Amino acid sequence: MIASLSSEWLKIRSVRSTYVVLAVVALAVVISALFVWQGMVVFDGLPPERRENFRVIPMEEYMLPMVQLALGVLGVLAITTEYAHGTIKSSLVAVPARGTLLAAKAAAVAAVALAAGQAAVFATFLVTRALVGDRPIPDHGASVAQQAPQLLLLGLSVAVFAMVGLAFGVATRSAAGAIVSVVALLFVIPAGITYLPAPWGTRLSAVMLPNLPDQIAGALGWRSEVVVGPWARVPVLPPAWAAVALAAYIVVPLAAAAVLFRRRDA
Repeated sequence: MIASLSSEWLKIRSVRSTYVVLAVVALAVVISALFVWQGMVVFDGLPPERRENFRVIPMEEYMLPMVQLALGVLGVLAITTEYAHGTIKSSLVAVPARGTLLAAKAAAVAAVALAAGQAAVFATFLVTRALVGDRPIPDHGASVAQQAPQLLLLGLSVAVFAMVGLAFGVATRSAAGAIVSVVALLFVIPAGITYLPAPWGTRLSAVMLPNLPDQIAGALGWRSEVVVGPWARVPVLPPAWAAVALAAYIVVPLAAAAVLFRRRDA
C-alpha cells in the first residue's frame, strides 16, 4: 500500500492538469478579493444612512462551488486520463490488487483536494475580512475561531466532491461524462429538485451535497426552514444526520466504483 500511495502521489503531482486545477482554485480566491474590494469602494462612497442596508455575501461560501467543481474535475482526471492513454493496464500490472490501487488513488486525490479546499476557504475568509476591516458589514464580524467549524467543513466538502469525481470517472471511464455528472450533482440537480411538489422538493434539497456543511456546523440554527444556497429554502437537518449524509456521498460512490473497477476489464 505504501508503494501504491507513493506511485499515485507521483502521478498526481507530475501531470499538468493538477497545476491547472490548483491555479483555478487560486483564481477563485483572487476573484473573491476583487469582489469584496469593489464592494468596500462602493460602501465608502455611500452616505451614512445608506450604509446601514449595505450587504456583502460571505465570499468563502459564494465562491466555493468554483473550487468544488475544480477539484471534482481533478478527481475525474485522476482515473479517466489513465483510461484514455491506456496506462491503466500498466498500473494494474504494477498493482494487481484493484482495491489497493483504487484506495491509493483515492487517498492521493483526497489529500490534494482537502489541502487545496482548506487553503482556499481560509485564504478567502482571511483576505476578505481583512479588506472589510472594521466596517460594520453584516455577517463579516466573526473571528476565525468562531467560524472555524464551518470553514473546516466547507473545505472538507471540496474533498468530498473530488471523491465523487473519482467515482464517476471509474464508472464512466470518460472525462466528459464524469465531469457532466459532477456538474449535475453540484448545480443541476439541486436547482431542479426545487420544482418538485411539496414537501419533496424541500426535503431533498436538505440532503444535497452543497447544502450539508452548514447544517453539520449548526450555522443555520434550528429554524424549520432556512435559505441554503442560491436555489431553495430547505429544512435544516440535525448536524448528526447531515454528517451521515455527507459520509454517504463518500462511501456509496466509492463502494460502487470499487465494485465496477474489480469486475470490468481494463
